[in-house]
Amino acid sequence: MTSQLVLYKAILAYDGTNFAGFQRQANARTIQGEVEAALRKIGWQQDAILAAGRTDTGVHAAGQVITFALAWAHTVRELLNALNAYLPPEIAFQQVEVAHEPFHPRYDALSRRYRYTLFSQATRNPLRERFAWRIWLKADFELLTQAAALFVGTYDFRAFGTPPRPGGSTTRTVFASQWEQHSASRFSYEIEANAFLYHMVRRIVRFQVDVATGKLPVESISLSLTGPPQDPVIGLAPAHGLTLLAVRYPEK
Repeated sequence: MTSQLVLYKAILAYDGTNFAGFQRQANARTIQGEVEAALRKIGWQQDAILAAGRTDTGVHAAGQVITFALAWAHTVRELLNALNAYLPPEIAFQQVEVAHEPFHPRYDALSRRYRYTLFSQATRNPLRERFAWRIWLKADFELLTQAAALFVGTYDFRAFGTPPRPGGSTTRTVFASQWEQHSASRFSYEIEANAFLYHMVRRIVRFQVDVATGKLPVESISLSLTGPPQDPVIGLAPAHGLTLLAVRYPEK
């Protein structure tokens, strides 16, 4: 407990349905905007929090990581409770701890892990569709499994996304890529990589679904990864099926 300025690391969970993404915007409701408003109510005076990444409009998170510096004269548990008291129901701090300086939630990350959920059903299901993509056609789980394995490794993912900065590298390393079947019609996909391009996960999911529903041959994935570089031409899976699960850092 101290009244001196201390760097804190925190894990955020949020339902991104009604937010225009993570990053603060002047005329839109965002995750960053709500978190910073809550922090100001307990004496925070920085210009901006730092985050491991910026999720898109409608994307959810279970393990978003942020940092902020704050003079707080109480325990970290009391800090967590105070912040959650000022946040809307869709956002909640899951954990707060003192960071080991210097620490940057984005640049110190070793990997990020995302999960995408989908189900196959002819009729709408409002309760399920808040956090999952409903597809009309039945997806072949064996084809999904084959497709997912092809993304593991270091490749130029230019066909699947754009870099954060113009002219930046589009090479990324995927450590894990796999589907799990929960029922005859419900599937989830998890992918972990050192970093991701803008819209990369949603394009990868859409490509795999197109393969699993017979719209594209599975060989087209390898061609996109190893063939001549091309700008993104693949459609996007909807944002509401995507969740940032966790960010991994070096051991303390």
